[in-house]
Amino acid sequence: MAEATTVRAYIKGIDLTPRKVSVVASLVRGRSVADALVILDHTPRRAAKPVRKAIASAAANATNNHGLDAKTLEITTLSVTAGPRLKRFKPHMRGMALPFQKKTSHILVEVTGAEKPKKKPAAKKAEAVTPAKKEEEK
Repeated sequence: MAEATTVRAYIKGIDLTPRKVSVVASLVRGRSVADALVILDHTPRRAAKPVRKAIASAAANATNNHGLDAKTLEITTLSVTAGPRLKRFKPHMRGMALPFQKKTSHILVEVTGAEKPKKKPAAKKAEAVTPAKKEEEK
């Protein structure tokens, strides 16, 4: 039996907190790619767009680079991890500055599916030999 091929796609440095992105990711984790894209199209959260892009990228990698069938693709792993934090300051009263952090996220999507059936090359048709062609060969 052939090993199942897993195809990955990363999106790094999204300007959203991992907590907000993981809420959206949990909606589609473990589903088929087609179902996940439809769900994310109708999800009214800002984090739905980068999650959708990551899933679409993994599906494109699977079909174009690894020869998997687009109809059989399923999401096996969808993880959201924390990215680097940008440290900033906000002006406050009496000349003070209060620190805060802008959090970023990384998204990892792994997709598996069945390989596309290989097409057999078309057999060449035998040319019909006419009496005129026979005379030319002689």
